[in-house]
Amino acid sequence: MNLNIKMYTILCAVLLPLLLSQNADAAAVISIDLGSEWMKIGIVSPGVPMEIVLNKESKRKTPAVVAFRDGVRTFGEDAVTVGVRFPKNTYKFLLDLLGKPFDHPLVKAYKERFPYYDLIASERGTPVFVHDENTKFTPEELVAQLLAKAKEFAEISHGQPISECVITVPGYFNQVERRALKDAAALAGLNVLQLINDYTAIGINYGIFRRKEINETAWYTLFFDMGAVSTKAALVEYKNVKIKERGYVETVPQLQVIGVGFDRTLGGFEMTLRLREHLIKAWKANGGGDVRASPRAMAKLLREAERLKIVLSANTEHYAQIENLMDDKDFKVLVTRAEFEELCTDLWSRVAGVVQRAVAAASGSGGGAKLILAGGAARAPAVHEALRKAVGHEPARSINADEAATMGAVYRAASLATGYKVAPLNVRDAVLLPIQVIFTRSVDGNDKLIKRTLFGPMNPYPQKKVITFNKHTDDFTFNVNYAELDHIPSTELNYIGNLNLSQVILSGVSEALAKHTGENVEHKGIKAHFNMDDSGILNLVNVEFVAEKTVSEDDEDKDSTLSKIGSTISKLFSSDTEANEKVEDKVEDKTKEAEKNETKANETTTDKQNATETESKPKPKIIVLKEPIQNEEQILSLQPLTPEQFKESKNKIKELNVIDKKRVERETALNNLEAFVVDAQLKIDMDEFAECGTAEQIEEIKKLCSEISEWLYDEGYEAETEVYEAKLTLLKDKTNPIFYKHWEHRERPDAVAAIRNMLNSSQEFLKMAKNLTKETNAERDVFTDVEIGVLEKKIDETMSWLTNSIEEQKKLKKNEDIKLTVDSIREKMSNLDREVKYLVNKMKIWRPKKPLKKDADNKTETVIESEKEGEQEQVEDGTEKTEEQEEKPEVSDEPKDTGGDETPQISDDNPEHSEL
Repeated sequence: MNLNIKMYTILCAVLLPLLLSQNADAAAVISIDLGSEWMKIGIVSPGVPMEIVLNKESKRKTPAVVAFRDGVRTFGEDAVTVGVRFPKNTYKFLLDLLGKPFDHPLVKAYKERFPYYDLIASERGTPVFVHDENTKFTPEELVAQLLAKAKEFAEISHGQPISECVITVPGYFNQVERRALKDAAALAGLNVLQLINDYTAIGINYGIFRRKEINETAWYTLFFDMGAVSTKAALVEYKNVKIKERGYVETVPQLQVIGVGFDRTLGGFEMTLRLREHLIKAWKANGGGDVRASPRAMAKLLREAERLKIVLSANTEHYAQIENLMDDKDFKVLVTRAEFEELCTDLWSRVAGVVQRAVAAASGSGGGAKLILAGGAARAPAVHEALRKAVGHEPARSINADEAATMGAVYRAASLATGYKVAPLNVRDAVLLPIQVIFTRSVDGNDKLIKRTLFGPMNPYPQKKVITFNKHTDDFTFNVNYAELDHIPSTELNYIGNLNLSQVILSGVSEALAKHTGENVEHKGIKAHFNMDDSGILNLVNVEFVAEKTVSEDDEDKDSTLSKIGSTISKLFSSDTEANEKVEDKVEDKTKEAEKNETKANETTTDKQNATETESKPKPKIIVLKEPIQNEEQILSLQPLTPEQFKESKNKIKELNVIDKKRVERETALNNLEAFVVDAQLKIDMDEFAECGTAEQIEEIKKLCSEISEWLYDEGYEAETEVYEAKLTLLKDKTNPIFYKHWEHRERPDAVAAIRNMLNSSQEFLKMAKNLTKETNAERDVFTDVEIGVLEKKIDETMSWLTNSIEEQKKLKKNEDIKLTVDSIREKMSNLDREVKYLVNKMKIWRPKKPLKKDADNKTETVIESEKEGEQEQVEDGTEKTEEQEEKPEVSDEPKDTGGDETPQISDDNPEHSEL
């Protein structure tokens, strides 16, 4: 906890200066670090530094678990508790199923790890959880519910709606998995600004604290992140670069990922599973039954194995113990760290392999990189030792291993959202799964398969690419696939899925070519524009036919209108920029040299004529012609959600939200009624409350409380929200008059004491003020007799009212209507306070008169100093301004509640009044 407080202090000190400016009206944005086991939420909002959102248990991370039981949906810790007793109704490790077909190896492994789930294949070919006879849940729907809960935590924490976010994603996620996560976010009502690779978010968090260290000389850091189910290593380069932004070049620090290694099945959960197997064997050795046949017992063992793994990271041995594991038998066994490490021997060698692949992918760059640890599973001593041997130096723990990705992602969210301006940090990620375009071309009458790499391994993104087909004259198709994956370990290839991404069908090619023909037209081919966006998702932007037309000035004049129209239309369908391609569509206009020569008086007429004949020949000009090509992209891998499927899932989640809302409203109404009944019963039995009501009122309230209490413990727990609210309203109507009178009698003494204190202070001020009039002190005539009289009258009226009201109130019983209320006392205090403050303010701005003599005409001039510096009012011939002529200071008519404790104070700011 102390570490968290320390990190928060550092964040406030470092990140606040990085937020150069904020719009007070900017909407809050969040980051969601969604892992297989945990999720963490970061937020940035106007006036609030970037911070971690706490859940309802005030914890900084939440189990990524959703559970259903008896019509009640729970999340996080509550869902984990439900999962121990009802594991089939509790869904976890959902990220492992997202964007994967039913026959995927990881789906098969998931079914083996959690045999109690009923998983079937959907129409799309994805796994679906069968919850009951009427309900099924897709992974997208369950992940959407987790994301919506993260959104809710942030909204409750900061009291404002949230719509935009940045979500972390494992860097090895392919195109289908990334699109599936965006679909889940859309179902949750979130607009994803970016899917950011988790190691890139860690690199951002590390870099923003070391901005001053970034310069033109590149330096490198190797991040090692071992999570629950996977391990990643990323080699990152930091240096200053020059980029063109808003029309000018500026130097900014840049983070670029240059090498990545990963292992999708190496994580802390694999260690937990092996510990569970060890505990199962120990249970059998002690004569236990078949624990695998009991889902509840297996869930208990898994939970204990997870706890044991964490404890053994800091201790050499520890007892695993579970009460009533099975058949009313307890389980207890001693497990040592040596036994744990022996169970995972083959895993430690895989740790070094991830780091080695990251360094190899950088192609020799990254010398002298420092290894930084992240991820909860990296705390295991054996992992630490394996890394030390792999890199040759001690790994560093200079970042918050659990929250680095969350804070880096929320910094990215602030830089992408409108209304925030953060210190710039240019981010360049790297492509892990290369993409190529495959098409056929007729060569010597035979079709030849052509492959062109679009994005190679470690190519930076976001980036736009263009591929040109310059031999096709008719409609054709091309495929977009993953390229050669030689750099990917063979064990990882099966997890990628279908290598064929999409097929693009082009039509209208021959018509576009025929439209632009002629001796002066040169075809430049069919150009397909692609974009790899910030989220690492490939998009086909558009396809167009491009030609260049050579024209003379005469031809240009004839075709100028058509050319301009054609150029304008083509721009509507063309990409803004093209990588590795220059399109020259500017026409150069040169002024004839002869026209210049005519201005020179010393040149001969013959020279002028020769120059004119030479320059009058029109030069050819190039016009770029573009024609959009109709294209249809067909998905060859896992099909995305159709609009109908998306709508169906959205309605399903909406219904669950409505049920939750009604349940919360009903529980709140029930709790409010129960609490008020108990409170009313306790108070009515007390003499100080009972004497504030008649005997009939007290008896009626007691009877009503007893009836409601009996009803609640009988059939009342099944009632609707409206019934609870109606009974609470009825009970309040009966008790409020008594409770109000009790409050008045309790608060009145303090209120009376406060007004008497104010009256005493006002009288003291009045005595002092009477000495600052023209009659009593000609040199310090601050107040007029009228002003003194008004205050004196107000004090007398208030004292008289208070005395009479107290006497009248004493004659009344406590259960009778109140004569002297607290509100009436406050009103009198406010009126008196306004009069006193008027005089106090006048005294603050009062200035003495200074008589001055003029030698020239022996006239005396009285200068009255104004409140404003440099202003003077002059009255000649010795005539002075009267008190009534002075401008009265502005006094607010708004009553102010002083609470009865405020004593009028005389300001000593003006040295002229220091002796008062």
